[in-house]
Amino acid sequence: MPLPVVAGVDGSPESLAAAQWAAREAERRDRPLRLVHAPDPHALPYGGRSTAAARHRLAARPLRAAEERVRAAVPDVPLTAEQVAGPAAAALLTAAGPAELLVLGSRGLTGPAGFLVGSVALGVVARATRPVVLVRAEEQPEDEHLPADDGGASTGCREVVLGLDVQDPCDEVIEFAFEAALARRARLRVVHAWRPPSALGLGPGEVALVDDPFRADEWQGFVSAVLQVWRDKYPDVEVRQTVVREKATTALVRAASGAGLLVVGRRIADRPALARTGPVTHAVIHHVACPVAVVPHR
Repeated sequence: MPLPVVAGVDGSPESLAAAQWAAREAERRDRPLRLVHAPDPHALPYGGRSTAAARHRLAARPLRAAEERVRAAVPDVPLTAEQVAGPAAAALLTAAGPAELLVLGSRGLTGPAGFLVGSVALGVVARATRPVVLVRAEEQPEDEHLPADDGGASTGCREVVLGLDVQDPCDEVIEFAFEAALARRARLRVVHAWRPPSALGLGPGEVALVDDPFRADEWQGFVSAVLQVWRDKYPDVEVRQTVVREKATTALVRAASGAGLLVVGRRIADRPALARTGPVTHAVIHHVACPVAVVPHR
């Protein structure tokens, strides 16, 4: 049985956008879609038998709203919806275990913290062993497509952007980006940002390396070398590589401004207590407007 695309929903606008994005992704990947909701017991009325039905109705609303949104947008995708027990982050991590990927809603820095936002979403991203995609409430189906020259509808998809560290390239992250571009028939833009070494860390006679005019060409060569095997494996994916001298966060936020998807990696910690997103991934999650895929790797 193919692994499902899982979307965590809570009834918020961003989680509904995430469910709709997940449905389109499931259709692209020819996968079933599974909607999950972990009810917050603190948000539900307590009491005896008279409140049991009310609690059940309130808990069912987010799933019903998400299912209606999905059915209207992607009617043919195989769909299941269920409540899952436990604290939100733990329940979502459990649901993501046997999944192709997990899709969550995100408000970035612009909204208050809440379920599937803030600490919950960041906690899931930091500990998930499967790819997690974060989607903003403003995300619309047409945002995935390039604007047509004549102002009409366009069938071409916006490019997928991959943040690549050539000093520590990871197959899982690169493959996810190529597969995403292939599924969309979109161009893949690979971005590598580099910074010159500090003069304080150089030895005598090496200070000139700080402004070495050939440094950018060297990085271009490194990126080309890393990507060559992937270009051969995915000949139908158009690849553009960008090497810039600036902070990685700045480069990725700029590159993602017109993209349909940004793909970044996250190293899995050997000890769960040390799990974190990493500074670059943490920054782009909060500042990039397009969907962000965070792919865990060793």
